Amino acid sequence: MGVRGRERVTGSCHCGAVQFAIQTDFPELTTCDCSMCSRKNALMVKVHESDFELLSGDAALSEYQFHTFTARHFFCSTCGIYPFHRKRITPDFVGVNVYCLNGFDPAGIPVRATVGKGMD
Repeated sequence: MGVRGRERVTGSCHCGAVQFAIQTDFPELTTCDCSMCSRKNALMVKVHESDFELLSGDAALSEYQFHTFTARHFFCSTCGIYPFHRKRITPDFVGVNVYCLNGFDPAGIPVRATVGKGMD
């Protein structure tokens, strides 16, 4: 795969109640081993909040917080899918579940494992 350019990609939860768009060049994707991320098994791309747009479904979102109550994990209250979260260490960034992106193929993008279990 060649160098990806910056692109606008749309995504949604399973039922379509939550719709969003991001701008990114997909420099890397990440996994996390914290108790939350390991259970939801998401593959994420990190985007700045200015590159994230919630198109619809704000009322359909449920929020879950745990441990330090800094990270904000969002789920569709209808279908239960996790489309994105506000990050703990960098709260002005959004971690987007790439499996919720429309027509997106993550092949060829480097994946970095992040350590969440060991965070204070």
